[in-house]
Amino acid sequence: MFSDGALRPAAEQSAVLNPYDGGQVGSVPADTPEELDRELRRMRAAWRPLSPRRRAEVLRAAAALLSERAAATSALITGESGVCVKETRKEVDRAVANLTVAAEEAERLRGESIPVPGQDRLAVTLLEPVGVVAALTPFNRPLNQVVVKVAPAVAAGCPVVLKPSEKTPLTALAFAGILMEAGLPPEQLVVTTGAPGVIGPALAGHPEVDMVTFTGSVPTGRAVAAAAAGKKLLLELGGNDPLIVLPDADVELAVRLAAEGAFATAGQSCRGVKRVIAAEEIAEELVAGLVEAARRKRAGDPRDPETDVGPLISQEAAAEVERRVLDAVAAGAKPMCGGERHGSLLAPAVLDQVPRDAELVVEETFGPVAPVIRVSGVREAIAVANGTRYGLQAGVVTSDVAAFMLVAAELRVGAVNLNAGPHFDSPHIPFGGVKASGLGREGIRYSIREMSVTKTVTLPLP
Repeated sequence: MFSDGALRPAAEQSAVLNPYDGGQVGSVPADTPEELDRELRRMRAAWRPLSPRRRAEVLRAAAALLSERAAATSALITGESGVCVKETRKEVDRAVANLTVAAEEAERLRGESIPVPGQDRLAVTLLEPVGVVAALTPFNRPLNQVVVKVAPAVAAGCPVVLKPSEKTPLTALAFAGILMEAGLPPEQLVVTTGAPGVIGPALAGHPEVDMVTFTGSVPTGRAVAAAAAGKKLLLELGGNDPLIVLPDADVELAVRLAAEGAFATAGQSCRGVKRVIAAEEIAEELVAGLVEAARRKRAGDPRDPETDVGPLISQEAAAEVERRVLDAVAAGAKPMCGGERHGSLLAPAVLDQVPRDAELVVEETFGPVAPVIRVSGVREAIAVANGTRYGLQAGVVTSDVAAFMLVAAELRVGAVNLNAGPHFDSPHIPFGGVKASGLGREGIRYSIREMSVTKTVTLPLP
């Protein structure tokens, strides 16, 4: 276990494998619930919140150290996740930006003063740390998924117990070392790497944990919520994000957004384009452009700087995406290009006229696939977009302001982006969904608020 500022020896180790070639890239401790219990109790006893200024200093120093080690960190992410180096370089940049924003926000924690009507008293609100935060992160974007949970916790003044995915724990451990070098007190961070079915419930349900923040699948998220009953929760449970392309759309822009959103990180992104909902009037042109864009994408060794699409996280994950594609074709979808699988590698695929009840587009499909669903108008596009249990983000391509406002009002999602994809991202804005997509909001400032509690102090007015 990573505790007291260093990785401690363990009786048992778990191997970490490269998804592209299956080679071992490292190993991590197989922690036990008993070890976790001991560390959590020690953390609670030792915890003293840092001043906001000190929190900001730590986060700025971590951003600087990460920036200095960008190349090595990018290579580490690629090695354990299989995401191509083109993408992991961007991930490091995003993580540096998130750390910088968290540093700024740490010094902006503000309450308010409230003159109490009808009484000669003044109420003052203070933001205090919620307490020990348990952060459980997924395999995709193994650096930034960690940073967007740990950095706000540090900014809020909370100690953190981090459990990264068992598939991609090495980046999290490297980042923990950076935080130690940046000056975070050792007793304020623990990283546990035990088996998820054992350590996850033990962590979420531990009495010394005050809040659980989790990103992952709906079934696992619900299990985490049940284990954490009575604690504060922040859940990001995935999405089935549409890009809606209306009749007046700039088709060239729509093609670019669809290709970016569907194929980046091999399609393994909760906010990526999972469905392209296209008006009949422009569908032929859109599909032709999307096929051309997909064929330009080079799939292969993620360590090659020329590669655009690396492998999925495992052969089993790639086989599941392949099955959904084949099932959609059997149900009437037209395969336009791609979809060939070689182990964990899947060629970027475009499908046209996908039935709206196909599993490929009803469930969240984590793979480099752009399924096109044709619709006859705005109302039908809204109905199709809302026709899944998810509600994370959406993109709309149009110049028709009235049509966009109708779509924005009617969609049941956490964010709607005009002439941008559902994958639009900024550390300054809230991120999260409705329905099965989760609970609460991430985004640095919003996560800090989630990880804070409001204390009210009242006093007589002079």
